[in-house]
Amino acid sequence: MRALLKPYPQRELGIVQFALPADMVKFFSSKRLLITDAPADLHTFPDGLVPAEAQSLSQDPRLADFLSSPAVISSVGGMNALTLWVKRHRACQCPDYNGEFHHHELVQVPRGRGVVCLCWAHDNEFREKESAKLDATALANAAEFVTEAIRHRYSLSEGRHLTLPELCWWAVSKGLVHQLPEEIICAALGMKYKPLGGQRKEADVDPWERHPSDVLANNIKPVLALAIDPETPESYVRIPKRRRYENAKYTQWVKRQPCCGCGNGSDDPHHITGNGFGGMATKAHDLFVIPLCRLCHDSLHANTQAWEEEHGDQMYLVMKTLDRALATGVIATGKQK
Repeated sequence: MRALLKPYPQRELGIVQFALPADMVKFFSSKRLLITDAPADLHTFPDGLVPAEAQSLSQDPRLADFLSSPAVISSVGGMNALTLWVKRHRACQCPDYNGEFHHHELVQVPRGRGVVCLCWAHDNEFREKESAKLDATALANAAEFVTEAIRHRYSLSEGRHLTLPELCWWAVSKGLVHQLPEEIICAALGMKYKPLGGQRKEADVDPWERHPSDVLANNIKPVLALAIDPETPESYVRIPKRRRYENAKYTQWVKRQPCCGCGNGSDDPHHITGNGFGGMATKAHDLFVIPLCRLCHDSLHANTQAWEEEHGDQMYLVMKTLDRALATGVIATGKQK
């Protein structure tokens, strides 16, 4: 319980009296109370009970998908527990009523990946309709439910806000850390977040760069894990739009291998060229790479045919690199990250 009360000190008697609203007397018994100054953000609140504040992490847009994912909700009790938690609402959560009639009976309605509390009238009105606001409210309920469940799991006091490290530790303990956004993991570990996207120069690949998921991993995992899907939507299209496979961990590993030309330490994971792989102004997939030192890399681009005559065909060298990756467990098929 948190409350704002106005004190009436009686200095001559050495006592302080508080004016209690009638509905607050029941909260006072023989137990001891902690008295502290009102924080600045509560100065405008009226006297009486301070409403419970939603967990700050539940309102973080970066965590919206994680906190509403089926796996996360299932780990804290599932949809039934979420529905019971939403039932604590004593009013319709429909945001579009504008003073309209509300039925006194309430129901808890699943919407998308969350649950929302509605009166019978608005349940009937929106049952077959789309509503972005109701969907957003349902997701907000799911996020608040999960964060409150984690707080309760760690026996933290009511009103205590969950921290990012606590959330990440809970995710690790439940085997759900792979679902956390890397940006969140970086923030929890104090690491600088480097979003992946677009094509990087081969020379810019840092072979020793650590990923946040590596730091939180309990065991050493393969650099690359492949999952095979024989029935992708593109496989049924006559001329499918090409996807480009990217995997920074694999190119980092390739960059640490000996150069395919001279055998010295490599500088770049070279994406093979001149073989019809890739698209317009697009590199080949990150699997089709070979380790090259800077001198051999420049020589290959200067005269590909002459370089291949001396050192071997690029596609054969790719097969040798992939064979080494498979033989040493760098690539593990069918395993989840």
